[in-house]
Amino acid sequence: MNAPVEGFSKFSKEEKIRWIAQNYTSYPEQAEQLLKRYWNTDAAVQKIHDEFIENTISNYYLPFAIAPNFLINGEYYAIPMTIEESSVVAAASKAAKFWLSRGGFKTEVLGTEKVGQVHFMFKGDTSKLSRFFSEIKQDLIKDTSGITRSMEKRGGGITNIELRDKTDAIDNYYQLHCTFETLDAMGANFINSCLEQLAKTLKEKASAHSDFTQEEKAVEIVMSILSNYVPKCTVKAEVSCPVEALNEDGMSPQDFAKKMVQAVQIAKAEPYRAVTHNKGIMNGIDAVVLATGNDFRAIEAGIHAFAAKGGTYSSLTHASIEDGIFKFWIEVPLALGTVGGLTSLHPLVKLAMEILQNPTAKQLMQIIAVAGLAQNFAALRSLVTTGIQKGHMKMHLLNILNKMGASDSEKKELVHFFKERTVSNAAAKEALQNLRS
Repeated sequence: MNAPVEGFSKFSKEEKIRWIAQNYTSYPEQAEQLLKRYWNTDAAVQKIHDEFIENTISNYYLPFAIAPNFLINGEYYAIPMTIEESSVVAAASKAAKFWLSRGGFKTEVLGTEKVGQVHFMFKGDTSKLSRFFSEIKQDLIKDTSGITRSMEKRGGGITNIELRDKTDAIDNYYQLHCTFETLDAMGANFINSCLEQLAKTLKEKASAHSDFTQEEKAVEIVMSILSNYVPKCTVKAEVSCPVEALNEDGMSPQDFAKKMVQAVQIAKAEPYRAVTHNKGIMNGIDAVVLATGNDFRAIEAGIHAFAAKGGTYSSLTHASIEDGIFKFWIEVPLALGTVGGLTSLHPLVKLAMEILQNPTAKQLMQIIAVAGLAQNFAALRSLVTTGIQKGHMKMHLLNILNKMGASDSEKKELVHFFKERTVSNAAAKEALQNLRS
């Protein structure tokens, strides 16, 4: 048990499964059977999955769901969502239905600029480096032409290169801060290829520059890499309606609107609340990012950095009441792709794109921002009215009963039993025991 291994990557899939089962599980036969049970029965589809990453031994399935009834800029959408958390899809669908009769969602792409940086060390005169950069800037761009030609034909490419002095943070540290337009591609490979060529040209030109001392010629390239912080690749989504249209059972429209605004103000002022507030937003965003084959880790990192751009972590959503109009909106950075990567490989990703009417990257930015806004509206609506647990635990009830081994008939009866009762693990356990006795 728990043994090291040589050459694991060269094992066949069967050998990998046998090794992990025998060395790291208590019941090897059952472990092998479980791993093979989740293989796709279509060998061609399974081969696609096997080649996404390294050392694959099985598939890890997540539910693929639909949140219908989204009206976005006058068009109807059914939004695919991939997530394991109870109540997320239901909440998004409920918010979509709420705003369907109140004008729907309005969206606008504010920018699509992506960023990459060459990080380097230069021991010398900053003013000499600045003059040198001005002299070679066009050479830097020209030397990437083999990489950028195809992107430029479609209207993209490198949009700017700046020399940034970061010596106040780290001695001798400078950057080439580069901005890109990658159109419908997320563009990570394109950006990184450009940056590596820029670094190469920078080093070569510096080593031959007649105005540099020997020490200044020895520019040290530390790394060349894109940034997932894209504060100028942003989208805005909003909903609005007269306060009187915010009818809620047991609460006046005015009180509901006021509490919604207060809830957002609290998330703006209190980081402990803001983190959970924004996590709810990411429930909606990540679910669509996953369903469409995009990189949710990059999206998460960039969005949370954006939430802290003012120096304190704060709410991503905003709310106001002006002249009798309630307005609720979000602005988020979303660097997405609709071509390349999994978008053309994963069968369900291709289907998700088709369901969304094969959007461009800009259109997908708008759809995903709406999913985040809808999720946040639904969460705040529950929090300021009935409380979050009533709806969430109702949706979680089946998970609780499945964990307790309830039969289909028992689940049906207990779902009915808890229709007007508060759900908790203890209450479900007691109700199941009473039913069985």
